[in-house]
Amino acid sequence: MTVTIREVAAEAGLSISTVSRAFSNPEVVNLSTRERVRVIAERLGYQPNQAARLLRGGRSGSIGLIIPDITNPFFAPILKAIQVRARRHGQTVLVADGEEHPDAELDAIEVLRPRVDGLVLWSPTVDADTLAQIHAKTPVVLINRELEGFPQVHIDLAPGVAQAGESLVAYGHRRCAFVNAHETDSPRAASIRGALSDAGLDVVEFGPYEARFETGVHAAPLVLSAGATAVVAHNDLVALGLLQQFAALGVSVPRDVSVVGIDDTILAATATPGLATVRIDPEAVAAAATDALLAELSGDPGSTRASSAPHVVSTRFIPRASSGPAA
Repeated sequence: MTVTIREVAAEAGLSISTVSRAFSNPEVVNLSTRERVRVIAERLGYQPNQAARLLRGGRSGSIGLIIPDITNPFFAPILKAIQVRARRHGQTVLVADGEEHPDAELDAIEVLRPRVDGLVLWSPTVDADTLAQIHAKTPVVLINRELEGFPQVHIDLAPGVAQAGESLVAYGHRRCAFVNAHETDSPRAASIRGALSDAGLDVVEFGPYEARFETGVHAAPLVLSAGATAVVAHNDLVALGLLQQFAALGVSVPRDVSVVGIDDTILAATATPGLATVRIDPEAVAAAATDALLAELSGDPGSTRASSAPHVVSTRFIPRASSGPAA
């Protein structure tokens, strides 16, 4: 017969809520009470979902993931891949939206931190000193943020953007617009700008804006007025906004202007025309970030924290119908 949490609570002389907290949020229950609950749970045979083991070790069995924009379809396959990889190691994943703003991001961190064993922070906007304080209490892995002393995963856009630039040059393009939705001096913007220039393109930049569909709609007439025959967008969402507005303006893609996105979301393959884009492999990102955090949690001396070198995930260009010969 299955033992219930009610029976554990009755045997311990505690409320059901206290026993539940002892398993799910042990840091809010005093040590002697946690130990009493653990002993009684083991004696009665109550161990759902590894609860007693987690109580013994003071672990939640969960990791936290904070992403910049939960509405961006780019993150869905990455979240799925992280969940699958974490589950293989007995971990669940809790997710929050940082909203690309330091205050919202810090609120999300403070909500998740007591409930998880470690955090993966994607392009965090919180200042370095605050991140260091958080890292002192909770294992943290950063994605696309360079800070000394942290395990880090970097997505290297340069190879994929360089391939896109080479393709555009081969098609006869010479002047290329870049619609930037990040800080002008950010590593991401610099990488895209540099790779396009190195490919031999004259780059005209617009922004920084927000990384949204509406940004592409706004930027489309600016691209045309600059005399660019090609445009590379900050991400697929911005590129899709460009495609829609070009169609509304009677501009043919790719006959009049070629459009390239970044991310290779499912929307890129289903757009009309199909969106040429720089692919970021969600499986590779998930593996790098999850393994780095699990190494932190295991105390592995070979973990990312012990090494100053970040794990680098490369990219590649996916040609589709939105890119073609210059007019």
